[in-house]
This record gives sequence, structure tokens and C-alpha cells, in this order.
Amino acid sequence: MEFIFDAVKWFVALGASAMLPIVITIIGLIFGVKFGKAIRSGIILGVGFVGIGLIVTLMNDNLGPAAQAMSTRFGMSLQVIDIGWPGMSPLTWASSIAIAAIPVAILLNVVMLLLKMTHVVNVDIWNIWHFAFTGALVHLATGNYMLGILAVCIHGFLAFKFGDWFAPVIEDYFELEGVCIPHGDSAFMAPFAVPVEWALDRIPGINKINITSDIIQKKFGVIGEPMIIGTVLGCLIGALAGYDVKGALQLGVQMAAVMVLMPKMVKCIMEGLMPISEVAKEKMAKRFHGAKFYIGLDPAILLGDSQVVSAGLLFVPLTILIAMIVPGNRILPFGDLATIGFFIAIAVGIHKGNLFRTLISGSIIMFITIWIANQVIPLTTALAKAANSNLLNKSSEIVALDQGGCPITYILTQAFHTTNVPGLIAIGALYIFCIAFTYVQYRKKMNAKKEADSQN
Repeated sequence: MEFIFDAVKWFVALGASAMLPIVITIIGLIFGVKFGKAIRSGIILGVGFVGIGLIVTLMNDNLGPAAQAMSTRFGMSLQVIDIGWPGMSPLTWASSIAIAAIPVAILLNVVMLLLKMTHVVNVDIWNIWHFAFTGALVHLATGNYMLGILAVCIHGFLAFKFGDWFAPVIEDYFELEGVCIPHGDSAFMAPFAVPVEWALDRIPGINKINITSDIIQKKFGVIGEPMIIGTVLGCLIGALAGYDVKGALQLGVQMAAVMVLMPKMVKCIMEGLMPISEVAKEKMAKRFHGAKFYIGLDPAILLGDSQVVSAGLLFVPLTILIAMIVPGNRILPFGDLATIGFFIAIAVGIHKGNLFRTLISGSIIMFITIWIANQVIPLTTALAKAANSNLLNKSSEIVALDQGGCPITYILTQAFHTTNVPGLIAIGALYIFCIAFTYVQYRKKMNAKKEADSQN
């Protein structure tokens, strides 16, 4: 048993860029893809994720200091620094729940597929750390390991259902055929955007406002290109941070590079995925009598959309402003600022790229994220202590907005170990409403599609 645990730890330690090519290659071989083609698909997908990782690092290294300078300039004195998902995921993988989370999540996915409870074939093993994070915090809160495993299952069940419900958005708006995003803040925060979209559609005047980078480009020509928008937003963030002209211009060009390079890396991922995806869907359709299946992937592939990147850049200063008005907030947004696109990516798709609507739902999402993350600071700090993390040498408390601000994590920790009844009622009621609303809207769309198909 210890050998198995050590092997899983070694595999996890490879990181997403090395782990996913192996997983994709193995899946390809299982579904009958030729060895050379399976290897090529796995490696080019890995290349895509390495490229995205480099771009995210570029954003972190340059947007992070700008955000910190901005918060200092605006006089924010917040004691707990957001270490971001790059800091929190290793702490999660070091927990006692994490090793069990991988086989539990895979088994859950297989059982749900066999029972026809989902159409998601999850290949993104790395992002099971999100499931494990919820389980680890429940375990720390209750001291009960089995409740932690139960939390992993509940998180996983919802993740696969969200993958199903938002798959039409991924196909229709992002044009990623046969792909879904069951992971992370993208999926778990998207339900907040659904009632916002419904409500805005019914407000006269407001429902006519549509701002996208494509519309801006049509009206302003070359000035409206994503590259130029990235430059302008980067320079604006630099100016708000108090940079001189040189520093602001450098940040502007770096953000322009993000806008240009990110879609190219997403194309690499899709080039690697499609041969495997096509064969897998064909075999699964035969096994399940024509049912449609979706390959579950990392939300990073959604950052290839210019609207997502534009919204993510806009939310760098906006999130800092939101942090100033969240009641009782002690967190300085930092580590996850450069990847806010992950939080709002599916919301962008729900709003069909409308940045005006994304700013509204995104502000709600970031407000809720920051408030919840404040509530779990003791547990995320305990997670770091359990991992003997040297992060605690720099700060007595740590947290990450990514997953630390996830509603299901907060609801489950409070449900099993209640310390804030009003908070549990407020967040629980709001989130259950949004999930129910999302499901109803999904069923309406599916029924309308079936009716249209039957008439053709």
C-alpha cells in the first residue's frame, strides 16, 4: 500500500504539464489510437500547457507587483496575503486526503458514466486537487477522515454535473467541440452568472448594451484589436500602480503578448486533444448507444478567448477595489490576481462575450470569493501547518482566493462543523438557488434543442 501511495505522489509531483501527456497517451492507447499518434497528441498537449504556464508566470511576475503597488498606493493595509493557486495546490497535494482523492474521483467519474449521471470523461487528473482541497478542509474542520472523503465525492459530483450543464456554453461560445470544463472556480462560480444573464435580458435599455472586443475592433479598426486592448489595459494598470512611463509601457506590451500568445497555446492543446477526443467519443457512443460525451479539461484553455483575457485584466484593479468594500475583509488579493480569468471564464461564455454583463456578474463573483476566503483562513493556515510549509515563515496566516473562496468548500466545512450560522444560511441559500436556476435553464435549452432537432 505504501508503494502505491509513493507512486501516486511521484505521479502528482510531475505537475500538470508532464502528467497530462501521460494520461492522454494512455487514454489514446486504451481507445485504440495508434502508438505514435497517441504519443504525439500527449506531447503537443503538454507543450500547450507548458506555454500557458509560461504565460501565466509572465502575468504573475509582472501583474503581481503592479497589483501590490496599486494596493499600497490606495492605502490598503490588509494582513493576510493571497498566495494564489500555485501556492495552495502543493499544500493540498501534501494532505492525507489528496492521495485517496485521485482514485476516489476516478471511480466516481466511472460510476456516474455507467449510471448515465454524467457525460463527462475527466482526463484532467491534476485538477483533482480542487476536490482534495475541499476534502482536506472538511477533514481539518471535523477531524473525521471519512467526512473528508465524502466531501471529495460531493465536490466531484457537482463538478461533473457542472461539466454537463455548461458544455453547451463551451461548444457554442468558445467553439471547443466535445470539451467541457468541470474544474475549479470557472465551473463553481459560473452558476452566479446564470441568473444575472436572465435578469439583464429582462431590463429594458440595459438588455441592449453589448460591449465586446470584437465590437470595439469593428468600430475602431486596428485600435480595437485584442493586442491593442491588452496594451491599453496593461498601461492603465501600470499607471494606477504609480509606475513611470517606461514601467507602464513595458507592462502594456507584456499584456499585449498575453493576448497574442494565449490563443496560440490553446490551439496546441486542442491539436493534441482532438485525435484522442474523436476516437474516444466514437467508442463511448457505441458503448452507450449514441450518447454524446465531453472530455473534461483544465479551464486554462478558455483563456484563449480575448474577451476572457480582457475581462481578467479589467478585474485586476476592480478586485482590489472590491476587496476594500467586502465587510471584515483581511485579505490582500495578490497571488490569484493574474489568473482572475479562471474565475470568470465560463461567465464570459454565459454572457456571450459581453464585457458589460461580465463586469456585473464578475463583481458579484469576486465579492463572494473574497468574503468566503476570509472565513476559511484558519483552515487554510492549518493546511499549511500540516504540510510544514515554509510559507508560514513569512506570514502567520495564509489563504488563496482560488478554491479558498469556493462556495461548495465553505458550505461543506460549515455543514459538517458549523461556526457561522448566518454565513452558512446566506451562502448556502444563494448558491442552492443559483444551482437550481442553472439546472432549470440548462433543461430548457436542452428541451428546445431536442424540439428543434426533431423538426429538422
